[in-house]
Amino acid sequence: MNISEESLRLHGEWCGKLDTVPKMSIATREDLALAYTPGVAEPCRKIAADADEAYRYTMKANTVAVVTDGSAVLGLGNIGPLAAMPVMEGKAALFKAFGGVNAVPICLDTQDVDEIVETVVRIAPAFGGINLEDISAPRCFEVERRLIDALDIPVFHDDQHGTAIVVLSGIINALRLVGKRKEDCRVVVNGAGSAGIAISKLLLSYGFCHLTLCDINGIVSSRTQGLNEAQRAMLATTNLDDRQGTLADALVGADVFVGVSAPNVVSAEMVASMNDDAILFAMANPDPEILPDVAKAAGARVVGTGRSDFPNQINNVVAFPGIFKGALEARAPRITEAMKLAAAEALASLVSDEDLCEDFIMPEPFDPRAVECVARAVRECRE
Repeated sequence: MNISEESLRLHGEWCGKLDTVPKMSIATREDLALAYTPGVAEPCRKIAADADEAYRYTMKANTVAVVTDGSAVLGLGNIGPLAAMPVMEGKAALFKAFGGVNAVPICLDTQDVDEIVETVVRIAPAFGGINLEDISAPRCFEVERRLIDALDIPVFHDDQHGTAIVVLSGIINALRLVGKRKEDCRVVVNGAGSAGIAISKLLLSYGFCHLTLCDINGIVSSRTQGLNEAQRAMLATTNLDDRQGTLADALVGADVFVGVSAPNVVSAEMVASMNDDAILFAMANPDPEILPDVAKAAGARVVGTGRSDFPNQINNVVAFPGIFKGALEARAPRITEAMKLAAAEALASLVSDEDLCEDFIMPEPFDPRAVECVARAVRECRE
C-alpha cells in the first residue's frame, strides 16, 4: 500500500485527527459543581472585572485558531473550506504534538477579505493567537495586515513567515559551510506569491543586499505587467539594477536559489551557470524545481527541498510550534520581525560545527530542542 492509500485508510479509521478532552474528572456532583455551575461563576466574575484574567482561568493562554478559507491548500489549490479540513486538523495536531499548544481548525465558508477579517475578529476572544493557513495571495497579505491592526494577540500567516524563517535558518548554515558572506551573495527567489515575498523580505531584513525576485514570466522588474500591490512594493528593495530576462538569466552568477514555484523549472545548465558552491532550496511540492542529484551533478554544493525523502528538508514544523509557544508565553501582542530573525538564528544554532555538512544544514523536525530553542528566542525578544 502506498502512502496515499494508507493515509486515506487511516483518516477514515480516525474519523478526524482531533478530540476534545477535558483536563479534569467529572465523576461526582462536587466535580460538576466545581467545573460548571455554580462554581464556574467565580472565574467568570474575575474575567468580567479584568479581561486579562482570561489568560489565568481559561484555555485562551495556550490556544491558537488555525484559520483558512481553503483557497490555497498545499499543492491542491482552491479546494474550499470543507476539503481543507484534513490539513487544518493536521496543523492543529502538529501544534500539540511538537509545541504543546492547543489549536482549533477554523474553516471559513467565504473568500471575501472583509468577511474573513470580521469573522476572525469576532471569534478572537476565545484564542491567544491566530495562525492563518492556506489563504491565497494577494488576499492573504491584506487579511494578515488588517487582523494585526485589529487584534491584540499574535497573528501569523505560516505559509509566509514560517517558510521564510526556516529558509533563512537553512541559508545561514549553508553559508557557514561554504564560507560566503551574506553581503556578497546574489540571491534569486523564484515564486512571487505569499511565500516568495515573505522569504525575500526576511532575507533582506537579515542583511542580504543583492536579491532578485522572479515569477512565471521571469525577473520581476519595472516592466513586468500585472503585478499586484505586494509585488510592486518589492521593486523598492529587489532587482535594484532593474534587470530584465528569464529565470535562467537571473541565475547566471547567483550564489543562492530559493524556489517556491513549480516542478522542474531549473535545469542542470542553469545550476552550472551559478557561482561555485551554489546553494539551492528547491521547495516545490511534491516535485521540486530540480532534483537534488541533478543539481549536485551540475555543481551545486548544498541542496534542500520540501520533501522528507531527501536530505535538508525545509520544513515549517521546526519553527511554527516554537514561535507560537514563545509568543503565547510572553503574552506578545504580535510577532515582530525581530522575533522572526531570532527564531531563524536559534534554529541555525542547533546544528553544530561538527555536524554541519552538505546533507545536514537543518535540525530535524523531531529534534526535541527545536521548540524550546525557538520559543526562548521569541520570549527574549518580547522581554
